[in-house]
Amino acid sequence: MFNGLEHTAIASPNPKALAEWYRDYLEFRINFEYDGNYFVRAANGAMLEIIPSVGERAPQALKDPGIRHLAVEVDDFDAAYEHLKGRGVKFYTEPFTVQTNRLVFFADGDGNYVHLIKRAAPLP
Repeated sequence: MFNGLEHTAIASPNPKALAEWYRDYLEFRINFEYDGNYFVRAANGAMLEIIPSVGERAPQALKDPGIRHLAVEVDDFDAAYEHLKGRGVKFYTEPFTVQTNRLVFFADGDGNYVHLIKRAAPLP
């Protein structure tokens, strides 16, 4: 009956600019737009809906309650990291390894927490 997540929504003060950031920095494609809402799709089919926000952003920390980050899978961790670094992306951490997985946390165009991940082996 339940097939899984169809998309995750991010509220942004400028949905078009954030959708373009995901397109330009992470190779997502803008695949649908209506009334100022943008859907962006990654090469693996994962999709984000970027909607207009209302009000001011609350302060956030990496481990505050709620959804805390988006994990972007990459084939070549070092090349992806250098690509983002060369484009001036703000990193919250240096690259590190956890149980043979390579990770690094960074900010998207609105300051949301995102991380690159290269797993040594897929999760079961």
